[in-house]
Amino acid sequence: MKYVTTINDREFIVEIIDEKHVVVDGVAYEVDFEPVGDQPVFSLLLDGQSFEAHVYPEEEGWQVRLHGVLYSALVEDERERRLRAAMGSRVTDHGEYHLRSPMPGLVVSIPVPDGQAIEKGDVLLIWESMKMQNELRSPRAGAVARIRVQPGDSVEQKQTLLSVV
Repeated sequence: MKYVTTINDREFIVEIIDEKHVVVDGVAYEVDFEPVGDQPVFSLLLDGQSFEAHVYPEEEGWQVRLHGVLYSALVEDERERRLRAAMGSRVTDHGEYHLRSPMPGLVVSIPVPDGQAIEKGDVLLIWESMKMQNELRSPRAGAVARIRVQPGDSVEQKQTLLSVV
């Protein structure tokens, strides 16, 4: 599987070949990556060189400390990246936000009723495309308004599904 990894505004294409081999931007590496105990510490052997990395999850990505330097990393598979790009990455905290379909698909369910208060990250709609179900989550807190689709509806790319106010 291929991933797009963004570290400090630089993108890397990472393909996992198997448990011991990866390709980063077209260069193959032999790797061994194991957790050390119950701590957020990992042992990394990369082409025979040993490294120790401290890895901490963040709301949207990871913090990795390697050789005393802290890196911010965002790791997305190709599908997640396309979905995020289609939905737009910038959302204001005020005004109305329109949840749009990232690509053509089918509405599976809408677990929130019109008017319900929601928090950032709450599932607003479950949508299916290319035989895969996806949870479309709220990018901010607010209340659900104007649900414009029903379960079973086919939707087009960028079609407004519902709003958050």
